[in-house]
Amino acid sequence: MTTVNIYLTFNGNCEEAFNFYRSVFGGEFGYVGRFGEMPPLERMPPIPDNEKNKIMHISLPVSKETCLMGCDSSAAPGETTVAGNNFSITINGNDRAEADRLFSRLSEGGKITLPMDHTFWGSYYGLFTDKFGINWMINFSEDSQGKNNLITS
Repeated sequence: MTTVNIYLTFNGNCEEAFNFYRSVFGGEFGYVGRFGEMPPLERMPPIPDNEKNKIMHISLPVSKETCLMGCDSSAAPGETTVAGNNFSITINGNDRAEADRLFSRLSEGGKITLPMDHTFWGSYYGLFTDKFGINWMINFSEDSQGKNNLITS
């Protein structure tokens, strides 16, 4: 089943925000990863030491179908968080073909930040801003036949 979730971006206080959200919704984090745990990436400069403890990805399941996800912005790739670009819509596709179709169609006329590709966390994933200024993330987890690694790993 295709799922849609919201991905929030913070300016250094992601962990604090998600601890608050957990106090409201309950449950346990599906994953908490920090920038310092990332392997080096060719397309991104090294993470500065003062950002290594920032949240790279965190997930909090809210229901069986819905997950609240987030991260801190990082100066390494030149990100800045301002009201309006601090959220993305995340679509988790049923298969790679669907992920490619959604990415291709939704990104038409927009700006591709990260083309669909395999990631170090085991997903097929891409990022873009559509022609209306909305940020999107498209994800398909190949290693678990549709299980969303963004949510559970």
